[in-house]
Amino acid sequence: MTVRLYDTATRSLVALPDPPAKVGMYVCGPTVYQRAHIGNAVPFVIFAWLRNWLRESGYEVTYVHNVTDVNDKIYEAAPGASAARAREATAWYLEDTASFGLEMPDEMPLATETMPEIITLIEELVAAGHAYEAGGDVYFRVASFESYGALSGQRPDQVEEQEPSPLKEDARDFALWKATKDGEDTSWGSPWGLGRPGWHIECSAMAEKTLGPEFLIHGGGLDLVFPHHENERAQSQAVGRPFAKIWMHNGLLRFTGAKMSKSVGNVATIQEVISEWGREAALLFLMTGHWRKPLEFSLEAMTAASVQVESLRNALRGETRSVGDWDELAAVLDDDFNTPAALAVFHRWAREGALAELRRGLAIFGLGELADGVEVPAEIVTLARARAEARAVRDFAASDRLRDEIAAAGWEVRDAHGAPDGFELVPLR
Repeated sequence: MTVRLYDTATRSLVALPDPPAKVGMYVCGPTVYQRAHIGNAVPFVIFAWLRNWLRESGYEVTYVHNVTDVNDKIYEAAPGASAARAREATAWYLEDTASFGLEMPDEMPLATETMPEIITLIEELVAAGHAYEAGGDVYFRVASFESYGALSGQRPDQVEEQEPSPLKEDARDFALWKATKDGEDTSWGSPWGLGRPGWHIECSAMAEKTLGPEFLIHGGGLDLVFPHHENERAQSQAVGRPFAKIWMHNGLLRFTGAKMSKSVGNVATIQEVISEWGREAALLFLMTGHWRKPLEFSLEAMTAASVQVESLRNALRGETRSVGDWDELAAVLDDDFNTPAALAVFHRWAREGALAELRRGLAIFGLGELADGVEVPAEIVTLARARAEARAVRDFAASDRLRDEIAAAGWEVRDAHGAPDGFELVPLR
């Protein structure tokens, strides 16, 4: 089956070329100024999974996930110490994302390490008439790019001002280079004087440096469609770079109905979530929502994810009883990477005892180690099955006695309708 993915630009499913085609995938990472929240993990995890699936399907994939370490937010978070804060927060982000146990991206470029390419790209835009210098700043001339607004679905005459400045020719224009202001402690030399790049030009330059002028997939959160990705597209295409063929925008993680955001304080960090729930539950929770839909983060959702993890883990401790149809998994993942449907396939394989396919499928999502848990002794499984039989005939006295016997041996038996035997066995801590 052909892999198809939803493209924001065309508002349709777009077919990928057949394997073993090369897939360049650039995904926008966070601005680093404090500990990353669990919402920051969504694009990192989703596109790591997609990379794994495409490789499983025979593609040659290069996954690039940048880190924005030059940005207004960093200056605001650490006045006078922005460079040190950016380095510290970058290290935090690398540590936190590594804790998911997924293979890290193939490249993780930094804006601070891409300054020559950024300046060169701005110079090209100025020379081509798509940008202009004003008071040490450089702005992109939106009116010069006819298809501006096509990605986000806006008409050029409807675009609102993004960064107010009296230096602009047009209120819609956006900054490519910003002259150093009082209190800013880091800057770089340029043809326009000391300053730093704007956010959007950083990603255009990092994408081209790592993947070339044209690549297959550009990803990031839905909140980046405008202005960030609209501006990236304009900058790069204005000087002849084809840039991304497919634009993928993941839905946002929500907490009590609002977008999870560091700026409003309704967050749980990656570190906190994994410490409390474990990486397996965090990963499985993210599988429960379709990648381009919003997903609610809550105590109830994480509890449910933990139960599912234990159900799968217990199934993998059992015996193989059948062979699963791998094409069934391929059908749902090739069709716009439907992870909730894939999770349903995994639970069915668990019930049916198709354990070889289950292990192979879980490994794509970083859950292959579920099979490496503590082995349940055969005598404990026998006791649990006897308890289930006692409960079925409403012999609750025998059921309670068997439960206590299981507990005395160091195990807890939990009723779980989705488990192969109708129960789960969890070691007591």
